Amino acid sequence: MLDPLHQFTIKPIFNIKIAGVDLSFTNSSFAVLVAVIIIYLLFSIGIRNKKLIPDRMQALSEITYYFIADLIDENIGSKGQKYFPFVFSIFLFVLFGNLVGMIPYMFTYTSHIIVTFTLAMIVFLFVTILGFVRHGLKFFRILAPGGVPKLLLPLLVPVELISYLSRPISLSIRLFANMVAGHTMMKVFAGFAVMLGVCGIAPVLVNIVLTGFEIAISILQAYIFTILTCVYLNDAIYLH
Repeated sequence: MLDPLHQFTIKPIFNIKIAGVDLSFTNSSFAVLVAVIIIYLLFSIGIRNKKLIPDRMQALSEITYYFIADLIDENIGSKGQKYFPFVFSIFLFVLFGNLVGMIPYMFTYTSHIIVTFTLAMIVFLFVTILGFVRHGLKFFRILAPGGVPKLLLPLLVPVELISYLSRPISLSIRLFANMVAGHTMMKVFAGFAVMLGVCGIAPVLVNIVLTGFEIAISILQAYIFTILTCVYLNDAIYLH
């Protein structure tokens, strides 16, 4: 029970196998479902009865909407607003994936590299396809920034190519590693509190502080994931 890595184990809730393929509904699937339901309720209730003076739900949904709209405008410009649904969906999925994992006995699906890497690959493929659609073969200019001497291109292009191809790796590992490290640390201090009994007041206090810190990290990581998505979209739209 005190194993700090036990919380990341995927467990089936309903075993489902079709034609030999395991399609079981797991604790990870349940966490995704909870996150999607929360997102739906937040915005459906928030915009159901629009008021001149918004209530808390309307204010929260409007703040979130305009936060992402401003983020796109600052990093991409007016041409980026057409991609608002994509960026907004990415932000909400990562944000609530991180925050749902803070609920006791819930699962943090963003703590698994397969989830974060899939999200990162969606962003990477979307940006790459967008770049070729908008610029054709000229999109390869992203590997050779303007103003660079031609003699340096044989050295610069491979470096830029490796940097470009490593985007989904760095994007996914950053989110995955932060979620795993934070939740593991919280579990370790919780274990100290249990083992020390009445003398475990210090670990309890540390865990309270860590909980607040982890919530802040959860929001920050969603922001970083989203702003990097905007930066990659900016590269695809304008090149260097």
